Amino acid sequence: MLGLAPGVDVIDLTHDLAPHDVRAGGLALVRAVQYLPEGCVVLAVVDPGVGTDRRLLAVECDAATFVGPDNGLLAPAVALLGGARRVVALTSEAHRLPAPGPTFAGRDVLAPAAAHLAAGGLLEDLGEVVDPAGLVPGLVGLPNVLDGGALATEVWWVDRFGNCQLNIGPDDLVAAGATPGGPLEVRCGERAKAARWVQAYAEARPSELVVLVDSYGLVALALDRRSAAAEYGLAAGSPVLVLPPGATVPP
Repeated sequence: MLGLAPGVDVIDLTHDLAPHDVRAGGLALVRAVQYLPEGCVVLAVVDPGVGTDRRLLAVECDAATFVGPDNGLLAPAVALLGGARRVVALTSEAHRLPAPGPTFAGRDVLAPAAAHLAAGGLLEDLGEVVDPAGLVPGLVGLPNVLDGGALATEVWWVDRFGNCQLNIGPDDLVAAGATPGGPLEVRCGERAKAARWVQAYAEARPSELVVLVDSYGLVALALDRRSAAAEYGLAAGSPVLVLPPGATVPP
């Protein structure tokens, strides 16, 4: 990119993703886009379908333009920014590097396209315009309120401390009847554990499971100075039931 767009600033968001994990990449983008510079170009590559007929796209939104594979990776962040204004398929041979093989599209197709845009090039130079409605949707689960008031949630992310981010926010807890500082019940598989809604990790007592609002505004499960993920066998995608006071789980 620096060879094609000298002087462009390159900000490395992350390489710390599990191989082939499109879902984790999509969530990393969602967490990052609200802090990116206005008008930036975002190159995103988690592409287990590289070399197949999956499309490579440039997706223009109001605040940023995304360049990446059309496999669900881009869709959550695009939606967060209000949807796509224009989308092109990266079909222009003039904006690619000579490729010895088809298995490194990040280098040979996506990076040159991102550099073209970062240098002020036009989106339509990169290929044919396609319908934004045809974007492959993101692979992120949504919460569900069960009969009886329990929240059926999913672990979206486990950080390096073992804190488990859920796909609900504090408003979801309040709507279900929970109160800050109050008790909750958390069920992970066959395990049921009493928990408490706190404001800081250090408020947890020894071995006490707590829920709190993390730095991205979502609810997370945590233990003080220990890994909640390891303690309760949780990973990204794990189902978790959260029961506010008085909630029950249907048979």
